[in-house]
Amino acid sequence: MTMDRSSTSDTSLCAPPQREDLLITRTFDAPRELMWKVWTDPRHLAQWWGPQCFTNPVCEIDLRPGGVILIHMRGPDGTVYPMKGDFREIVEPERLVFNSIAIEDDQGNIQLEIRITVTFIERDGKTELTVRAAVVTSTPEAAGALAGMDAGWNQSLDKLADYLAAA
Repeated sequence: MTMDRSSTSDTSLCAPPQREDLLITRTFDAPRELMWKVWTDPRHLAQWWGPQCFTNPVCEIDLRPGGVILIHMRGPDGTVYPMKGDFREIVEPERLVFNSIAIEDDQGNIQLEIRITVTFIERDGKTELTVRAAVVTSTPEAAGALAGMDAGWNQSLDKLADYLAAA
């Protein structure tokens, strides 16, 4: 039996493809308590967050469920990319969950929202860090940011490793 798809009510044929979560796991030569601190203390976070050659002139954290995270990333050309979000789950020193709104339009409509889950596992004085970035909301305007998400996160974690090595 053949089925005429045009007569079905299956709307998935018109839906945009779903992006899989980004999942990165790395082991850092630092104890879990220090890793927790560099993720949750804005003075540390501002030093390594974001892609290579980006700085963070604004980095604020209210570390509690419902508390705000606000980071303004400045690119090499001087463009500022604000990121704001809120903490959903905090289990010190094991797990952080927060939503990140990276792009809004002029009317304040969210173009890109990602749920970030970070886990910290102690392994012989080192820390196995896992970052999962799950897309909550994305529009076609966010395609460029999504395309660079893997590279951006990996560069950020490279900067974190360098920051820890220099400490």
